[in-house]
Amino acid sequence: MSPIKSVCLSGLLLLAGNALANNASGDSTPVAISQDTSSLSYDALLSEYPYDFTVNYFSFDSQRQPLKMAYIYLKPTSGMPVVTLMHGKNFNADYWTSTAQYLQSLGYGVLIPDQIGFGKSSKPVDYQYSFAALAQQTHALLDSLDIKESIVLGHSMGGMLASRFALMYPSATEELILLNPIGLENYLQYVDYKDTNFFYKNELAKTPESVRRYQQKNYYAGEWNATYSSLTDFITGQIQGPDKETMAWVNAKTYDMIFTQPVITEFGDFTVPVKLIIGTRDRTGPGRNWKKAGVDHELAPTVTLVGVSAAVRL
Repeated sequence: MSPIKSVCLSGLLLLAGNALANNASGDSTPVAISQDTSSLSYDALLSEYPYDFTVNYFSFDSQRQPLKMAYIYLKPTSGMPVVTLMHGKNFNADYWTSTAQYLQSLGYGVLIPDQIGFGKSSKPVDYQYSFAALAQQTHALLDSLDIKESIVLGHSMGGMLASRFALMYPSATEELILLNPIGLENYLQYVDYKDTNFFYKNELAKTPESVRRYQQKNYYAGEWNATYSSLTDFITGQIQGPDKETMAWVNAKTYDMIFTQPVITEFGDFTVPVKLIIGTRDRTGPGRNWKKAGVDHELAPTVTLVGVSAAVRL
């Protein structure tokens, strides 16, 4: 189990009132990674990339086009709540596997969507991506499964989406848990606006090695091992795959919503219980390389700064 999965699970169980289990089995000690990934090649829908659980599809129309949302659903035992897990930008539903297995062992139901534009879900290129649209689609998925209320947990970008979901659908949100979320700042207060073409160019320039370097530095405090490396395999395969340009454009459009659709400004409007979990070693700071002239604000600083600021708003 990766540290991300372990922390997600530990935080959820602790905040839901359960005893914290020592279930982490991953080793964070850096090891030499010798696996050859040069032959990996995946299409935009990750058709040949296996998930650990059975993948289902929810079909709907949006913005004059038919779309399919991939999702995993593990039913709860009688009387137990469903936990909806919202993935980060550089991940998909499959990285929640260990968390889902453990929650299932306790009787929780688990719903794990691949949001539109991510994972095995549709990747429309002529589409206005927004957290509001993704939240609406997720709510429609819950409705289709007759899930009236859920514990909603969002990691990284998923924290912004989970926040928007809770703001739009408080009656469907039993509790909101934000795990190392981005979006605890209104980024355009501190960084220059960048056109989608900027992000598209950056995405096209990515290599498997640059992805690994970024994640090692920002996600894992400089450490690296086989587990962390495996979480980048689907990205490597899409960089080397037939739909590289499509993925670059879709990824660029979903970057745009991070910068232009803040949620932190509405934290005072939450009407559901909210828990915020921040690790001090996660250094993700969207836009830190193009801050406005004269701005010395540190994006994504330690918990004592951005976390306390966000907690005050809550």
